[in-house]
Order: sequence, then C-alpha cells, then structure tokens
Amino acid sequence: MTDPSAAATDLLARWLAQLSAVRGASPQTITAYRRDVSGYLGFLARHWGGPYGAPRLAGVGPTDMRAWMAEERNRGLSARSLARSLSAVKSFHAWLAEAEGAEAPAVSATRGPRRKARLPRPVAPEAAKALIETIELQSLKSWVGARDMAVATLLYGCGLRISEALSLTQGDAPLGETLRIRGKGGKERLVPVLPVARRAVETYRRLCPHAPGPAAPLFLGARGGPLNPRLLQGAMAAARRQLGLPATATPHALRHSFATHLLEAGGDLRTIQELLGHASLATTQVYTGVDQARLMESYLAAHPKARG
Repeated sequence: MTDPSAAATDLLARWLAQLSAVRGASPQTITAYRRDVSGYLGFLARHWGGPYGAPRLAGVGPTDMRAWMAEERNRGLSARSLARSLSAVKSFHAWLAEAEGAEAPAVSATRGPRRKARLPRPVAPEAAKALIETIELQSLKSWVGARDMAVATLLYGCGLRISEALSLTQGDAPLGETLRIRGKGGKERLVPVLPVARRAVETYRRLCPHAPGPAAPLFLGARGGPLNPRLLQGAMAAARRQLGLPATATPHALRHSFATHLLEAGGDLRTIQELLGHASLATTQVYTGVDQARLMESYLAAHPKARG
C-alpha cells in the first residue's frame, strides 16, 4: 500500500486544523473527514505511482475521480458512504483552492453515485403517545421512568435529536416557553416547548435523587453521571416490543414523527426546517415524501377502484 506523500499529509493536517479551529467541527466530524480524505490521498499516491503536493492535486482530472470512485465501490463501499466521502474530498479541495490556489475543477464537477432516498420512518400520533407513556413503565424506579418519559417527550414535542436533549444542563431548567438548542455544526435554533414537556421535565426533576450543580447534565444516569443514550434506546426498545411496534420505532423516530405530524397538520417546510435545525431545505423536503406516501396508502385503502 502506498501512503500519501509528506506534502499531501501536511495539507490534510492543515485543513483539519482549520476545520476544528475556525469552523468548530466536532471531533467526530474531524475523524470521519480524516479517514475519508486519507483514503483518497492514498489512492492518488498508488494511482500516480509516487509522491505529490498541491500543484499535482490541482491536476486531478475526471478519469482520476472515476478511478477512485470505482475502487471505493469495488471494495464494498455503499453509495451513501461514497457520497459522504466525495463530500469530504470536495470540501478538502475547496480549501486547497482557497489556501494554495490549487483549484481542481474536475473534483467540484464530479457527481456522486445515485442512491435511493430513504424516507424517514415516523410512527403514527397514537403510537407516539403510547410509546411516551409506555417508556415510563420500563423501570422499577419511578424517577428513572419519569426521566425517560421526559426525554421522549422532548424528542417528540420539540423535535430534538437525542444528543441535543442529553446536552441540556441543570441550568436550562425549569424550561421556559422556548429553548435554545445548539445542533449539528454548532448551528443554534430556538424551539418552542409545549407545556406537557415542561411538566414532564419538572416531574423528573422533583423525583430525581441527585442534586448536581447548574453545569451538570439535566438528564442523569443511576449514579448521577451523564445519561448514556443507550439506556434510553433500550427503554424505547422494550416499550415498542410491549406495544407490538416495529424496530423502526426508535428515539430518533420520535423526531421524524414531530416533523411529519407538523407537515400533515399544515405546517410549512421553512418553519419545520428551522425547528429541526436543518442547514438545507432539501433535507427537510424528504418529509413531503412521507406525507405523499401516507396519502397514497389512504387512497388505496379507501378508494373503491383501488380495492378492486
């Protein structure tokens, strides 16, 4: 296996440092980008048969990109994973053009592999309510049940990611009518908090046996440390089995349900985009596919001709 040259490795390190220091990319993002772009640079070293630096990277052509993508697919990379790697490579080359003047038009023009869009898998409103009520019953300790119910209520009532709910601190409580959330990429948004969510959080706080300081996590584990998301996922799995719901009824499905049910009730995509914290409207538009799919299901179930 041919490793990237020292010059290419240095360029990668500088780009990652800039992402971390200036753009505030998370450690997970940095790790993923390092893996994806290192693989790409290693391929170029093998493909070109020797070391290279920024000037050579500016000469990456369509055949080079096709060869790299073909090798990635041949080693079993899915279309979704290859699209993610291509996005990282494009980001690296965009920085390279700005920092070194080494622009590679062929890279920015490369199109990712076609992949079938996966629709979110929300649960019906009745099922969401049943999940939230049932998750409370999965623990023998009342405060733990109240905690899990409070988190689930925030996921469905505010459209939070599980990581966002678990990043709340004691200083955020008692919750007000709105909540400032820092989501992916450090993007901040304000979300309204329903009274039922505020009550659920206060019930949990009243029953919680731990009394940490304001900087501590709002949702605590059995010993008073941060709550492990796997515990909530396990409680949700037990609740969905009890209710006979599919394996797709996960904590994240409650966030999908929040968006889908808002859309079904007449909410506009721009508002839902802001509430979910999506950087692009295209990400939010996937929920219109869910809405259309449900409409077709209702049509096929109700229309006399469709029933044969």
